[in-house]
Amino acid sequence: MTVTVQVNMTRKNAYKVARDVCVQLKKLGINILMSVDMKPFFVGHAEGVSYIDEEQSVALCDIVIAIGGDGTIIHSAHSALIYDKPILGINAGRLGFLAGLENQELQLLANLISGNYSVDSRMTLSVKHYENDEFVSEYLCFNDIVVGHGESLRLCEIEARSEGRVINDYLADGLIIATPTGSTAYSLSAGGPVVDTSIESLILTPVCSHSLFSRSMIFKPDSVIELSVKNPENCLPVFSCDGFLGIPMTSDSRLVVTKSEHKVRLIRIKSDSFTDILSHKLIERYRYNMEESL
Repeated sequence: MTVTVQVNMTRKNAYKVARDVCVQLKKLGINILMSVDMKPFFVGHAEGVSYIDEEQSVALCDIVIAIGGDGTIIHSAHSALIYDKPILGINAGRLGFLAGLENQELQLLANLISGNYSVDSRMTLSVKHYENDEFVSEYLCFNDIVVGHGESLRLCEIEARSEGRVINDYLADGLIIATPTGSTAYSLSAGGPVVDTSIESLILTPVCSHSLFSRSMIFKPDSVIELSVKNPENCLPVFSCDGFLGIPMTSDSRLVVTKSEHKVRLIRIKSDSFTDILSHKLIERYRYNMEESL
């Protein structure tokens, strides 16, 4: 078995966790790959690691291990889904909704050899960007797509359509379309519902809406949702997928959001259910916020 290990070195505990992971993998006889960018940090400190180009490491591996927080796992998921590789997230951050293991549970990595684990297939979104009805580019989102104001702080007037019919004109800071996986991220902070990840759907949530109707809406998985901004000269809108670099929008911009054919495959070594993970992580968040406020 060959595993590629991707590490977010900006996380406080990521370096130690990564070294411990490498120790466990080596004991299990698993081949370890890392990006050449990681070589200065780990060479001489983590035995049995081969350093190659990151994309090549994903193409050659059987499993991707992402060490960090949810953002790290999402970043790794984008490369893993292209090659249809399963990904195991190991939490080195605060909450880690997407993590399959906590840093004190590394002995469970032995389950990768025994096959004692399951794989969740998570839906992703396809976002097609058009200008003057001409196709520009397509993006994949694991968590969500967000349309909102850029450098301006003025509200955006965002028109949302489904199947060609207007859903609503939202006067808001922004609009989120999330997957069920993303329902516990920005959408939740904006007042959206938590959706079981086994229920494929598109979740539309306005951000700080100044509209009479400002509730979240859940759409069936084969829905087609179109977004455009009516006052780009005022709010200087941008859109982003999974929090990556914002892309400017104009009055001629149109986004078409659908369920993608690509899946993110998350390894689950523990038997925790969706509700187990949700309640545990939300309690952790509450405790963390209380500690920070003291």
